[in-house]
Amino acid sequence: MKRTFEISPSQLTALGFLLIILLGASLLCLPFASNDGNVKFVDALFTATSATCVTGLVTLTTATQWTLFGKIIIILLIQTGGLGFMTFISLSAIIAKRNLGLHERKIIMQSSGSLELSEIIKLIKHIAIGTFAFEGVGALILFIRFRTLGHGFITALWYGVFHSISAFCNAGFDILGSNSLIDYQSDPLVLITVSLLVIIGGIGFIVWKDISTYRLKFQKYRLHSKIVLVTTGILLVFGTLFIYSTERNGVLSSLSEGDKWLNAFFQSVTLRTAGFDTIGQGALSTGGTTVSIVLMMIGGSPGSTAGGIKTVAIAVAVLNAISFARNKDNITIFKKRIHDSTVKHACSIITIYLLVALMLVAMISVIEAGKGFTLEDIAFEVSSALGTVGLTRGITPLLSAGSKLILCFAMYFGRLGGLTLLLAIAETPSSARLERPYEKILIG
Repeated sequence: MKRTFEISPSQLTALGFLLIILLGASLLCLPFASNDGNVKFVDALFTATSATCVTGLVTLTTATQWTLFGKIIIILLIQTGGLGFMTFISLSAIIAKRNLGLHERKIIMQSSGSLELSEIIKLIKHIAIGTFAFEGVGALILFIRFRTLGHGFITALWYGVFHSISAFCNAGFDILGSNSLIDYQSDPLVLITVSLLVIIGGIGFIVWKDISTYRLKFQKYRLHSKIVLVTTGILLVFGTLFIYSTERNGVLSSLSEGDKWLNAFFQSVTLRTAGFDTIGQGALSTGGTTVSIVLMMIGGSPGSTAGGIKTVAIAVAVLNAISFARNKDNITIFKKRIHDSTVKHACSIITIYLLVALMLVAMISVIEAGKGFTLEDIAFEVSSALGTVGLTRGITPLLSAGSKLILCFAMYFGRLGGLTLLLAIAETPSSARLERPYEKILIG
């Protein structure tokens, strides 16, 4: 019997992102995409990867290097990468009133982070409506603010739209110059608007649905949503307090007390895969840099525009450790038990990310030996790429072509997710299981 080839959801997702990146890089290489008309392919590829993987790391200044055409390509890549290309394919099918097959629904389910196959179509519609609604409101607020700061109508509107999409998709790209949002570090309206867009985009589409359905009735939320919201809240509070305590006499010392807290909060938000900068990452203390790396690696939540290990994986791993310390067989939270397969999944993701991070740091350290980059600088840059954050200590434009390609892989890996990429490479048709006998080993 002839076997038919069927691409798996993981493989299609990986291939789809790769094709979008290559298309974007090709368009950015066009002479009229850049102001000097002569961009190296490695820099175009880096920019396209960073935009599609909603990271924000750049080797060329977005505001000055790219023409309007180039910037439009970048923001389209950000929007496509933030929501997932399968969401756009699904929307096209819905608009064309075409029925989606079971295989297509499974692919969309993985791409969108849905928990149930039956809710795919509704979820896609919620994603589309919610996305454009939040981005629209954010663009309007930012447009009004940029207008009051003296920018022309068209410029203010373009700034509002671009930065609203970039913030909601957790991309971190800006077209304000080479200082990101540093010039707005004392502007609460800009920073709070961007922060809220980042948080909303980073909590995940499933959480949106629970909030819109049950409002403030937290007890009715799904377990997933409860874990996401509680973990996000803890990380935001922890990050803000830690950044304030380590940097109040350092990089934040020149600001007023209110602005210190505002920028400490913004740093805690932007580290969770957003990538906008208000304080200059190169001036952070060792303590501030360390907590920044940890938060960047954790990232946002599953089924969102964010990257990283993800909040739920970290929460499950911590709960597993607590459960083991208490000599309990099961993990219970909010009166619900977490399945053992979920624990394995979470621990696998964390292990994969840490191993890949160590490997990439080592590789870049070898390639860039003798250039004066510290291990702290390289670890920060790799964590930023893997977490699809986009913050930098200023070394990205100075890296060699080999290191830039390594960071491209890190961004691609971080956006897809470690297990998704590994499954795309190694996935084979399922075969009969062979049960092996158990044997005990020593662990620690």
